[in-house]
Amino acid sequence: MAEIIPAIIAKNFENLQDKIKSVEPWVAAVQLDVMDGIFVPNKTWPFNSSREAGLAQGKPSDLENLDTKLFLEAHLMVDAPYRVLNEWLTSKVKRIILHWEALDNPKIKNQNEKPQFKIQNLIKETRNAGKQFGLALNLETPIEVLESYIDDLDLVLLMGVNPGFAGQEFQNEVIPKIKQLRQKYPSVKIEVDGGVGPSNIREVYEAGAELLVVGSAVFGQSDIGQVIKTLESKIKD
Repeated sequence: MAEIIPAIIAKNFENLQDKIKSVEPWVAAVQLDVMDGIFVPNKTWPFNSSREAGLAQGKPSDLENLDTKLFLEAHLMVDAPYRVLNEWLTSKVKRIILHWEALDNPKIKNQNEKPQFKIQNLIKETRNAGKQFGLALNLETPIEVLESYIDDLDLVLLMGVNPGFAGQEFQNEVIPKIKQLRQKYPSVKIEVDGGVGPSNIREVYEAGAELLVVGSAVFGQSDIGQVIKTLESKIKD
């Protein structure tokens, strides 16, 4: 069954709380977009814009202060995410999504930090903490990189834009990529993030995506509930 998941780009914890409250009556899950200003040019909570890029101002443990029953997933658009993973494993989030590109770093010299070793261990650590694990792929990254890990992933997130900022135009090149992933791995859960809105959500869904992440299509609208209902009506069979 397809699901709408609002993506929250928060400048601080209070902003995060407000955005969750604004969508909570109409959805079952939200995605926290976490950016450090290094892997992507933008910075969000818990990385404060007044601090040097890569330095966290808040903490994932702050999420314990959230009064919500929503399923929380964290999309970590951060450099070397394995260095901060433990903080998220003890937080309130239920699913953690890391970028393949942040792990497949040619500058890594230590054998113990090479991508295959790290991804396999990150999956194990995440599962041992009772969390779900997903891998995200940027537009230019082929699905073939998933082959060694696909059976151990709870989902694959395909970017519909270059990560970092809300409001970008959806890149249609991801549609055949969704279809290819669905055809090659029929049982994998596919999430698409970036540029998804009323004009293309049906096409994204029919290509094979089950989880549809929406940001600017929802936030900032005068009637968020009605917008979500409209989006949901477009992905009903």
